[in-house]
Amino acid sequence: QVHLVESGGGLVQAGGSLRLSCAASGRALSNFVIGWFRQAPGEEREFVAATTWNDRSKNYRDSARGRFTISRDNPNNTVNLRMNTLKPEDTGVYYCAAADSLFGMPTAPRAYTYWGQGTQVTVSS
Repeated sequence: QVHLVESGGGLVQAGGSLRLSCAASGRALSNFVIGWFRQAPGEEREFVAATTWNDRSKNYRDSARGRFTISRDNPNNTVNLRMNTLKPEDTGVYYCAAADSLFGMPTAPRAYTYWGQGTQVTVSS
């Protein structure tokens, strides 16, 4: 069982930055990949970024690459998503999720077993 809690969302102007955090707890966290997803109103949930628990391998959606950075804060069992140069189209509820690392680094939401409650990010133009 893995428990995930997101924090750090808010309202920011276009071009600004936010850092989201995902606090993870549970057994055998090293066996999991942690991903960030987002969902805008009326849209499907979409992959944003993911990292292995050892922070050595990462993946990003194309629109996030170069602007977002996913990283693990080792002492605190936290996975952060630093978002720079935010755009209005980045608006949505952001979720962190955990998938068994046996599946590689999946981008499909259905591959992730555990989910946090989500945190709202709103980027104004």
